[in-house]
Amino acid sequence: MPPFHAGGQGIDVALAGALAQALDVKLSLLPFNAGEDMNDDLRNMVWRGHYLGFGPADVLLHVPVDRPLMAANPRVSIFAPYYRERVMIARDLAKVPRLESLADLGSQKIAVPGQSLAGWLLIGADGGKYRDQLNTRLKDGTEAAALLQRGEVAAAAGHASELESVLAGDARYAIEPLPSPRMKDGWVIGLAVKKESDDLARALQAAVNTLVDNGEMGRFFAAGKVSWRKP
Repeated sequence: MPPFHAGGQGIDVALAGALAQALDVKLSLLPFNAGEDMNDDLRNMVWRGHYLGFGPADVLLHVPVDRPLMAANPRVSIFAPYYRERVMIARDLAKVPRLESLADLGSQKIAVPGQSLAGWLLIGADGGKYRDQLNTRLKDGTEAAALLQRGEVAAAAGHASELESVLAGDARYAIEPLPSPRMKDGWVIGLAVKKESDDLARALQAAVNTLVDNGEMGRFFAAGKVSWRKP
């Protein structure tokens, strides 16, 4: 899940290391392939363990801090929000000088991972008007951004973190919110532990607070070329 984890590196890996240091414990990472349902991930990686024999972990990173998700998982505590994610679109300014609505893209090609919120929004936008110009066979938004960078498409959509990690700082591109009436103001991600792990939750919350207050959290994101958005 670049730029948060890819090949053993990333923003969440740096955060995990800082949390372990704050708790004075040795860091032991347990990467896993996320399922289609966050409820499954919480069961497999937080409170029960995977049926293949690995997990659970002591703490899971990158969990949506969402009330319905909390209500559906009473055996889990979700807390310590540390980033606000959102769906964005990046465009080549030479090809798309303005983007007040998706209609400004005309008939130009757009890259977006099909199995994602960004893909779902674009596939259904304006009654499916843009489907024929979408390249959706991509695993994530970083691949979409790479296509834009190579000049193969005029725009690319995905998570803000994905697009920024590839394109941030390049004056040829603009990265902005997807102009869609169905787009919310993003979502917040945080941590999850077993419900009974109160002491651990309090220690982790205190550690996250310190990382935010001393600027270290922002530096983790800056190292990944991502603008840190306070939850």
